[in-house]
Amino acid sequence: MTEPLRIVHCFRSPVGGIFRHVRDLSRAQVAAGHAVGIVCDSSTGGDYEARLFDEMRDIFALGVARTPMQRHVGPGDIASAWRTCRILKRMRPDVLHGHGAKGGVYARLFGTVLRLGGTPVARLYSPHGGSLHYDRGTATGRLFFTLERVMDRFTDHLLFVSRYEEATFRAKVGAPRAPHTQIYNGVAADEFEPVPAAPDAADFLYIGMMRDLKGPDLFIEALAEAERRTGRTITAHMVGDGEDRPRYEALAAARGLAARIAFHAAMPARQAFRLARIVVVPSRAEAMPYIVLEALAAGKPMIASAVGGVPEIFGDGSRALVAPDSAAIAERMAEALADEAGFAAAMPPRATLEARFSAAAMARQVIAVYRAARDRRA
Repeated sequence: MTEPLRIVHCFRSPVGGIFRHVRDLSRAQVAAGHAVGIVCDSSTGGDYEARLFDEMRDIFALGVARTPMQRHVGPGDIASAWRTCRILKRMRPDVLHGHGAKGGVYARLFGTVLRLGGTPVARLYSPHGGSLHYDRGTATGRLFFTLERVMDRFTDHLLFVSRYEEATFRAKVGAPRAPHTQIYNGVAADEFEPVPAAPDAADFLYIGMMRDLKGPDLFIEALAEAERRTGRTITAHMVGDGEDRPRYEALAAARGLAARIAFHAAMPARQAFRLARIVVVPSRAEAMPYIVLEALAAGKPMIASAVGGVPEIFGDGSRALVAPDSAAIAERMAEALADEAGFAAAMPPRATLEARFSAAAMARQVIAVYRAARDRRA
């Protein structure tokens, strides 16, 4: 029998796609007999995330540890780093998997510290977009890409969630020195069951973090423009949390949409899918967004920005793809409303999605990478 591993996932914010990825991956790893732990930030996430953590605590043998981690680099990182290092040392991992920019730095830095102390831990990193979203022409971008290049020396394996992400890493950071593999995100088998819209469903749904990177402002502006184009009243729901939410509520009111856009706190995606007939993902940047996979698996017609790895899901020339621009999104909204059945028929077939984006396949491939990385260290 293959020896089980002690696996710790380290990341900053327990919201959005990274958290979803870690939950799916870690649950599959527990089901396969491995001991798993999580270390992440305690200052982000709301009641919904707290309930998810409560559900996970009993199954994670190495525990769920939350400690303050600030988003940007600053003096607070010193105290945060010290706390995180002590937590990781107590967990005694065989594999330390960092997700996102902050989680990636912590996993590789403290994995190296543990290794110097005699623990032969394998250090892995999944960018999930993270620092790769920054522009090379900015001081912040140059700082992060230099840091990525330095940390590459302390990486046993890089895991990319899309071909786009790997290409972006090469363009902005350079060719990876560490071994690297591209493994798509995947969703569970039961998520491929269709979710029909409720009888009183709205036209469109936005679901995601309330921050400009994800495009909630583009969604609101596009909705107002689509009303002007079609000459009809259009309704929508917006689901998600974030400190910028009041700004988006004010924008909806300013565009005369306060009565037609309902805002909701974060909720399970499949619950949100019942609220509307068509899902819109207007992100300005993405790596391989789970919400797109979840919506397609649930049989929802979609409009999605052609950014990051999103075109790898739909294929070239898909009617679902659009530029991250409010006018372009509005045009596609009007098109979808004019022929909802035809628009829905243009989505990728369920069989294709199941074959390429399975959570079980994702988990098997990641475990194989863990073992290869650990064998190289041994």
